[in-house]
Amino acid sequence: MASTFNNLLDKLHLTSKDGEGPPAKEPTDEELGELRAKYTRAGQEQVFTFYDDLSTQEKAGLFERLKSFDPDYINEITEKALHPPPTSNEGQDATLEPLPDTATASILDSKDEDIQSWYTSGLELVSKGQVAVVLMAGGQGTRLGSSDPKGCFNIGLPSQKSLFQIQAERIWKVQQLAEKQSGKKDITIPWYVMTSGPTRRPTEQFFEEHNYFGLNKDDVSIFEQGVLPCISSEGKILLESKAKVAVAPDGNGGIYQALLTSNVRTDMRKRGIQHIHAYCVDNCLVKVADPAFIGFAASKDVDIATKVVRKRDAKESVGLILQKNGKPDVVEYSEIDNATAEAKDSSKPDLLKFRAANIVNHYYSFRFLETIEDWVHKLPHHVARKKIPYVDIEKGETIKPDQANGIKLEQFVFDVFPLLDLEKFACMEVKREDEFSPLKNARGTGEDDPDTSKQDILNQGRRWVQNAGGSVESESAPEETGVEISPFVSYGGEGLEFLQTRTIKAPAVIEKED
Repeated sequence: MASTFNNLLDKLHLTSKDGEGPPAKEPTDEELGELRAKYTRAGQEQVFTFYDDLSTQEKAGLFERLKSFDPDYINEITEKALHPPPTSNEGQDATLEPLPDTATASILDSKDEDIQSWYTSGLELVSKGQVAVVLMAGGQGTRLGSSDPKGCFNIGLPSQKSLFQIQAERIWKVQQLAEKQSGKKDITIPWYVMTSGPTRRPTEQFFEEHNYFGLNKDDVSIFEQGVLPCISSEGKILLESKAKVAVAPDGNGGIYQALLTSNVRTDMRKRGIQHIHAYCVDNCLVKVADPAFIGFAASKDVDIATKVVRKRDAKESVGLILQKNGKPDVVEYSEIDNATAEAKDSSKPDLLKFRAANIVNHYYSFRFLETIEDWVHKLPHHVARKKIPYVDIEKGETIKPDQANGIKLEQFVFDVFPLLDLEKFACMEVKREDEFSPLKNARGTGEDDPDTSKQDILNQGRRWVQNAGGSVESESAPEETGVEISPFVSYGGEGLEFLQTRTIKAPAVIEKED
């Protein structure tokens, strides 16, 4: 049984093999012959074109990488991605409807007592050691003008904190809130940080240099998502150099396979984890391990829940959480027509019918993650056509194309949603200004950039001060009227009674009660 499962992992998971040191030895003639034959049968023998001319170290490295792939499987998923098989609804218009009221709640109009009940029960689950956090942090800050992992980025707050630090401090605060409510000590929320090949080591170094931002090192696990080979327009695996396969991360949907091969799920099981919060690193307002969200999802007894924000208007280009052909799903903006996008809610005519914007902020029950082996192979791969540098097999020269010459295959984290029945899926609408400010673009673009991220945090702090009975003054520009409130002081605006009647001179940082 164990052998069968390991074979399945070898087939499906395509981990990065770029370690810090070279593999121990060159493969034997028998090992090499078997692998060559496997790739030749799959029509991918070109990957060995330059093998005989490589150094021992290069041969060993290329062999290890190629051994980690099943070329038949690569051919299969490439064909399915380029030519998706027909579905049972082929030729019919998809039936789109909002999620049923029984599966949804909104922080914007829920009763205060319901929100408090979810919050209290969520903290109770934290105090029992049943809550964990998975961070999807594989991206680099390339668009931001940085080659560092995006989580290392400093958005320009007065405190100069990175995204990683902000999120770590929020985890710390939830632990403290759970201790205060329960009277227990040493409550922990394990944090599993999923990186990619290029970001893993820099992420590990960043955490080490900052002493894990005050969290216990043993409760922070940094692991790596898988990779897939880049494919030419002719369906051939591309070489990046004579000794390296061109590869790319397998998308945020690779999280499921990575939880297995990294032994993260095993660690969760040993710890008794039952509830998992998963999110993307680039949202500076994310409420990490949000007790209200955890409590809401647990109260519904669902396997997946997701947070959404209200779509700004019919033309906002965001994916929508809804039901498609009776199943929970995400439909991209480009997939719906204008009439559907502009349709109004019959019971609330001032609102759009389809308004639940996806922000990649999810809850999973551990029991669902225990079934990954049953469905991970069903998740589709999507095609991204890219300009991919490659080695010309005929000439041995490296080519940097000026137009798309191949594809990268990736999976999306939400591809699993339609595998669930509606009663096992729930959705919580939250306030955009409190919980969603993505960092996507370079400074100066004016939208989803470091300046907007910084300002959203400062604006939130100002609101918190004012809600606590304080006031904020500034003698400078209007955009400098914000206040940064450290997560050590407040997680979501609570505990700020000490600011009542006080006047804060902005811009300001409040790092402690004084």
